[in-house]
Amino acid sequence: MESQSETTQTVSALKLPVLKTGDYDLWSMRMEQYLTHTDYALWEVIMNGDAPAIASASTEGPIPPKTAEQKLARKNELKAKSTLLLAIPDEHLLKFHGIKDAKTLWEAIKARFGGNKESKKMQKTILKQQYENFTASRSKGLDKTYDRFQKLISQLEIHGEVISQEDANLKLLRSLPSAWNNIALIMRNKADLDELSMDDLYNNLKVYEAEIKSQSSSSSNSQNVAFVSSDDTSSTNEAVNTAHDVPAARSKGQASSSTYADDVMFSFFVNQSNSPQLDNEDLEQIDTDDLEEMDLKWQVAMLTMRVKRFLKKT
Repeated sequence: MESQSETTQTVSALKLPVLKTGDYDLWSMRMEQYLTHTDYALWEVIMNGDAPAIASASTEGPIPPKTAEQKLARKNELKAKSTLLLAIPDEHLLKFHGIKDAKTLWEAIKARFGGNKESKKMQKTILKQQYENFTASRSKGLDKTYDRFQKLISQLEIHGEVISQEDANLKLLRSLPSAWNNIALIMRNKADLDELSMDDLYNNLKVYEAEIKSQSSSSSNSQNVAFVSSDDTSSTNEAVNTAHDVPAARSKGQASSSTYADDVMFSFFVNQSNSPQLDNEDLEQIDTDDLEEMDLKWQVAMLTMRVKRFLKKT
């Protein structure tokens, strides 16, 4: 009883696959799996039809089923047709709603969305181009990259394009971002790459993903620090240049130059007063570039004080 209850819950939890334009092949496979798992009799009705379910017509209309067999067949027929109609997008529902039986409905869906030889040939060409140009996204990670690549390989196989194991593995490795270059190079030179399944390759790469992310994060932080330091340095250079230009500009007004010097010193010492006092151990833990930046700011403040004193004397 418990196993039967678990099976019922699993079946009820299955989600009906809805058809999307351009995904007929995958949808048809999903639909077959869904129907054979939930109620295999429905799939038989779609594939083979069911004679007892379709009563012969007369001038007075269809003859209703009478025997238990006919009633069951009719029930399966209606259920199979309803299931297919539920899987069709709303914008296409009216086109297929009038079809009488499930088998004819299935064939009509295939004719509409499955495409002819020319369209399939064109789709195959597009998929091959997508394969050749495939690249991993830096923001989506290894999992989603692998899922995209697997789906592309499956679609190519559906269209009759067979890709060797070695070629698929090399393509995936070459599509990875630059942070993976060292790992990808090692994997490409493995002797058994042509025998390594894509799942095994993915699992091998997954081992290094955390390390790659940490390296990328460290590199990004370093670049951000360098960017901020560059901005601060350029601001400091402007202050130094302005300080050197003060004597030449005193004819425009000694008060304005003195005000600028006061502003520079006030800003520097306010920042210093808000900073915690550092001992030798703290200084040893500060990065060398940060120490140089702090020293440069101190020199600018001292230079500004000298300019102010010079202005007072002259």
